Amino acid sequence: MKILVTGGLGAVGAPLARELKERGHEVWVCDLPHSEGPNYIRCDVGDYRQVQRVFDRADFEFVYHAAAEFGRWNGEDYYEKVWQSNAIGTKNILRFQEARKFRMVFFSSSEVYGDWNDVMYEDTPSKVPIRQMNDYAISKWVNEMQIMNSADRFGTETVRVRLFNTYGPGEPYSEYRSVVCQFIYRALHDMPYTVYLDHHRTSSYITDTVRTLANISERFKSGEVYNIAGDEYHDIKALSDMILKYIGKEDRLVNYVQVEEHNTRDKKTDIAKSVRDLDHHPQVPLSVGIPKTIEWQKKVYKK
Repeated sequence: MKILVTGGLGAVGAPLARELKERGHEVWVCDLPHSEGPNYIRCDVGDYRQVQRVFDRADFEFVYHAAAEFGRWNGEDYYEKVWQSNAIGTKNILRFQEARKFRMVFFSSSEVYGDWNDVMYEDTPSKVPIRQMNDYAISKWVNEMQIMNSADRFGTETVRVRLFNTYGPGEPYSEYRSVVCQFIYRALHDMPYTVYLDHHRTSSYITDTVRTLANISERFKSGEVYNIAGDEYHDIKALSDMILKYIGKEDRLVNYVQVEEHNTRDKKTDIAKSVRDLDHHPQVPLSVGIPKTIEWQKKVYKK
């Protein structure tokens, strides 16, 4: 197929584009940075004119819409960009989907489960009232609602995926990146960081996430939503301890705090649907994935 990956230079988008190419697809990429390549188009999805330029270049059969501003604190500090990229950006993509009828995979987030404190099943948000805890989470849920409305009104075909703490090589450090990325970078550079003790996650190594995402192009079921996560439920301190032990450092620069306000406390998920429909089988445990990610950062940052 001729496939477009929006956000295709990102931590998930780039390896996904490579995986799809290896499976024989013609893959195009759009993203914000200037970059090279015959199938690369620079584009801010929040700008309708730029999105139009992308869809005027090729007639895509399939779109992975990964382009978005990421992160809870990013959503606070740069809220106008989060809403422009996430909500308006997705609306722009939907307008072209309604006209051109390509199939789409939309990248949502585990953050849409908000204050839900039990196992997160895909149909949970449709059964119980949930309060999303921050602008980033709200923007992702707004996007899901836009997609469902478009399907009802225009017959668009989309699969929504909710990623749970994907980590691994390829994620450059910033203060807004994933918890694993931040802990590793700060530990390597002897910088302080905070561990929230009463928070739990279900992390997924990048290759496990990407393989399952690519499978959707071959196992597409319009209207479905899938949790994509690992199978190890862990607290945040366990990540920090594992990182420090591998690097050989003490926790003297770690600040332990019980709870982070306005953030989902526990992300305990069910992945049975992804296993059944998408052949999702987590293969890289934290004990393997964390060292791989550390070694990648050591190489990139010369540590």
